[in-house]
Amino acid sequence: MSPTASHPESGRLFSHVTAQAPGKVNLSLAVGGPRPDGYHPVASVYLAVSMAEEVTATPRADGDVTVSLADNSSVFVDPDLIPQDSSNLAARAALLLREHLGLDPATHGVHLEITKQVPVAGGMGGGSADAAAALMACAALWDAGLSRQDLASIGASLGADVPFAVMGGAAVGLGVGDELTPLLARHPVHLVLVPAATGLSTPQVYALLDRLRAEGTLPTPDTDPEVDRDLVQALTAGNAEELALLLRNDLQVPAATMVPELSEMLDVGLEEGALSGQVSGSGPTVMFLTRSAEESFQLAARLEDRTGVAAIAVHGPVHGARVL
Repeated sequence: MSPTASHPESGRLFSHVTAQAPGKVNLSLAVGGPRPDGYHPVASVYLAVSMAEEVTATPRADGDVTVSLADNSSVFVDPDLIPQDSSNLAARAALLLREHLGLDPATHGVHLEITKQVPVAGGMGGGSADAAAALMACAALWDAGLSRQDLASIGASLGADVPFAVMGGAAVGLGVGDELTPLLARHPVHLVLVPAATGLSTPQVYALLDRLRAEGTLPTPDTDPEVDRDLVQALTAGNAEELALLLRNDLQVPAATMVPELSEMLDVGLEEGALSGQVSGSGPTVMFLTRSAEESFQLAARLEDRTGVAAIAVHGPVHGARVL
């Protein structure tokens, strides 16, 4: 293919496209029992936050799809945990889009350079954000003319969190998390994130949840979990104090069982003035809710001073995947 491509919005030519997609937190995550296919039905409230991944797509004339990690990726990212081959979710996204568009694999190759900021295996959907950014970048590079909803639908087969990374904002997620209903959340939610030194395997966290429920340590799950309407109302109204009382994560107990330090960090955050705190998704990233950006920065500083662990002030909702 030509070494340049046309941007579908501007019509100009360029040699590469960079796109960005946000990480997410789950303000609420109710998990049902496993289905026959092994997946768990969930009822979640997603919030896209101001910690994003970037993917730069550069054409390759040889048809290969390759991946590399940018040198300026976050210190929270262990390069050894990032597959830099076709198993990477960003590479799989590019291959899937190329197939969907019916492009010639022999000539429509692409190199994807990923700048990671979202912790790896941290319960924040970093890999899904990579896939969403890759879809957006390659769609622009190949002049696909696809809508955001089109890309979200294509990305759904890559993972339940990919459609939300494409769409961004705030949303209710049902099914396995991929059935999205956007929420009108105009008021910012202020958070402090504390990444952990090591990641957690999402399948292992779910497996422990099932075991703890089977043992009776945790209550029997609902067959069809539902989202708390009061939480949704608190989110859309911008009521941080009410929202703090309604945060929920059914994966927190198994995650904290696997990494006991998470419970200790949650206690420290509350002692230092957070409105509330919980593990994000399957963990091990811990999040704390505050009233304002100023409170978030102050809390992050106090947590770092007390624990020596990096803490990051973020906010949401933010935009979904977009070309920069």
